[in-house]
Amino acid sequence: MRNIDILCVGEVLVDFIGQQPGVNINETRDYHRYLGGSPTNVAMNSARLGLKSVLVATVGDDGFGEYIFKRLAEVGVDTNYIKTVDDSPTSVIFVSRSQSTPDFIPYRASDYCISENQINTDILGNTTIFHTTCFALSMDPARTTILKKAEEAYNQGCKLSIDVNYAKKLWESQEEALRVIKAYCKFDPLVKISEDDMLRLFEQTLSHDEIFNFFHSEGVDMVCLTLGSKGVKLSQKGKGVIQLPAIKVDNVMDTTGAGDAFWSGFLFAYIKEKPVEKCLEVALQLAAIKLQNVGRLPDNINILSELL
Repeated sequence: MRNIDILCVGEVLVDFIGQQPGVNINETRDYHRYLGGSPTNVAMNSARLGLKSVLVATVGDDGFGEYIFKRLAEVGVDTNYIKTVDDSPTSVIFVSRSQSTPDFIPYRASDYCISENQINTDILGNTTIFHTTCFALSMDPARTTILKKAEEAYNQGCKLSIDVNYAKKLWESQEEALRVIKAYCKFDPLVKISEDDMLRLFEQTLSHDEIFNFFHSEGVDMVCLTLGSKGVKLSQKGKGVIQLPAIKVDNVMDTTGAGDAFWSGFLFAYIKEKPVEKCLEVALQLAAIKLQNVGRLPDNINILSELL
């Protein structure tokens, strides 16, 4: 019996989200502090949905690091595998408030200092899903650690997951990003991507079939392509494509974290062994809730458990 539902490995950040809506960072005056980082969001959302959730990450020995431990503990995320480093401050990121993909400036320090000794064999053997992100894979030593532990997890029967949230400013080169993404895809992860991610990664507009075929050819069975207000498409190798519309949201407050909310809902239903279409329905519901809230999801998201 695996007693850890989801092991999220990657960046924990302090997000400063702009308070002036619809403008880029150059016109943003005021910022509010939130806990951020894609794997962190998934870990927190999963814990609040009632899953046993563990975060593997690194923070600085500073006030932001203390804030991170406090916030994670409040929602029940296991923080025993988060390391505090003395020589690098906690990473922070400034984000514009936007109804589309937000503008951001990262100040990275401790987030990529994840080492192999943070993830032992026993915890991998106890984990159902091992989740990470393109952001986390963009720098060493985190990259080397994650790729090595992903292979160990795969060999122990763990299901892998990745959010391919590629951003050019985080990588040395596009070629390196593709090499690392392909290396992770060899372990047949559940893949979550967006149209924006793919446009940035390939620097050209690909058809949805071309996107699916790229990942399938690298060894991935299930690819989930989010389409913003147009909903989602999911392709399973040899089984065709499922498409569902987005849930209409009249008043979008903030898009930051909507993709993480979507994927948290998907993985939650997947862990509960629900059919793929039900996983997508739960994912879309959680994303719609997030779009109506700035910062974290509201407290009552565990009502989604009743929908399964």
